[in-house]
Amino acid sequence: MTDNAAPPVGPLVTGSEIARLAGVTRAAVSNWRRRYDDFPAAVGGAANSPLYALTEVQEWLDKQRKGQEVSPEVELWQAMRAAYGEQMVAGLAEVASVLAGESEPGLPDDVATRVQELARTEAPVDLVKALTERFMDSARRAGSDQVTSERVVRAMRHFAPELRTDATVFDPACGIGVLLLSLASDAGMRCCGQETDADSARFAQLRADLLGRSGVRIAAGDSLRADEWPDLKADLVVCDPPTGVTEWGREELLLDSRWELGTPSKAEGELAWLQHAYAHTEPGGQVLMVMPASVAYRRAGRRIRAELVRRGIVRQVVALPPGTATSHALPVHLWCLRRPENAGTADTNQTVRMVDLTGNSPDGSLEPRPDQVADVPLIELLDETVDLTPGNHLRSRHRDYPGEYAALRKELEDQVRRLATLLPALAPGGEPGSLDGATTSVADLTRAGLVTYDGPEPVSASEQLDTDYLQGFLRSSVNARRSTSASGTYRLDGRGSRIPRMGIDEQRRYGTAFRALSAFEEGMRKVDELSRQLAEVARDGLAAGALVPEE
Repeated sequence: MTDNAAPPVGPLVTGSEIARLAGVTRAAVSNWRRRYDDFPAAVGGAANSPLYALTEVQEWLDKQRKGQEVSPEVELWQAMRAAYGEQMVAGLAEVASVLAGESEPGLPDDVATRVQELARTEAPVDLVKALTERFMDSARRAGSDQVTSERVVRAMRHFAPELRTDATVFDPACGIGVLLLSLASDAGMRCCGQETDADSARFAQLRADLLGRSGVRIAAGDSLRADEWPDLKADLVVCDPPTGVTEWGREELLLDSRWELGTPSKAEGELAWLQHAYAHTEPGGQVLMVMPASVAYRRAGRRIRAELVRRGIVRQVVALPPGTATSHALPVHLWCLRRPENAGTADTNQTVRMVDLTGNSPDGSLEPRPDQVADVPLIELLDETVDLTPGNHLRSRHRDYPGEYAALRKELEDQVRRLATLLPALAPGGEPGSLDGATTSVADLTRAGLVTYDGPEPVSASEQLDTDYLQGFLRSSVNARRSTSASGTYRLDGRGSRIPRMGIDEQRRYGTAFRALSAFEEGMRKVDELSRQLAEVARDGLAAGALVPEE
């Protein structure tokens, strides 16, 4: 397709969707783009996320037979899956070790044969990239949190600070190194990581070696219990920590010096990882943590959150869109911390920036709109809960208090004026109890077929009985007592209740009055709710400065 050709009509697809169509990895699609001059040109999207015409892609795949043949990468993956099962990380590490020339081939025969075949045409780094992408894709589809999702990585790259080319970056729970190697992309940066799973740590190190990243060092072990980098102070610490883990070593670490903000409870393992990350920052250094949304408000972590706020350490909390994390659809937060330049002093920062992207698509823009951002003064956060949930603070700041107040006040005034018109005109009658003489039980009316219980309330089943008349008398205090059980439960059943005997015209006169009273009661409930809302808006608006008393 030439540059002057009109864009095709029809659906567009991304590189990832092409990979799924062809049954290959995204790395394979990238290779096709480089190797084949006739690969369809991008017709839209951005430079880092191009879009292609689906019809052109399908035609190209048919011509190349890419859509019908299983690629060598897929065959290798299938062989590895058969050989390693759930221990795929160990298999990836073994393949990477062989490609790096660090060990004698110890792979199963089928896997070794396919690795050797691919190594003749693929660069080792490209093959490892392809296998890594397939592993990440399988983890995403399985809902696993074994690796940091690409969406989380994209978000962290967006909100991460700019770093010097010689900066030090640390990830204390680095997994296979996805987050660490993505954020510390400059080859000159010093990168340190630690990972509990030995196979993951080994694979992360081999990936870095194949990429030519000589400044990367990954250690195996539990970073909380056995820190391999005790003296490391980094410019940036990134971490997607284990979540929901109660056995993180609290008992053996009770007196640890890292808990300068407070000792985390067993239920707050994420705050232990946060303080561990903070302990590894140099003055002026920053921390970027992935946190479950519940950490922002759980009662057990209130004291630590208060210290983070009081000392000006927490600088920004970003609520990411649902679906950003791999393993669940719940939103996750990014907590951005900064260690004060002068040790032992609080930061002069007086606000925390709250960003709420929970209404956005997980693949959409990460640049917040003005109504999705608020700089919240520290004093407003230091209440009984120290809630750091962005949405709870943004709603109050972007409300139209004057508009809400005016609308609610007008609605209340209209309702109050209407109430007087709802009250029925009632004239003096006889002495109280004057209607008790000639009455009929509802049970008798039911047996006679004049009352039915098809719905939640009894209604008339005859032209001889008015429903509003029936229900009005059933709601009287005398009949209410008859319909109330010994446990205090009231039901508008009234089989034991009694109503006066009247002609149908008289019934309808009473029914009209009872109906008006019901409407009046409903109006009163509406006035009560409007009054509550109006008082809340007025009070909050005055406190926020959005409303002021008139002169």
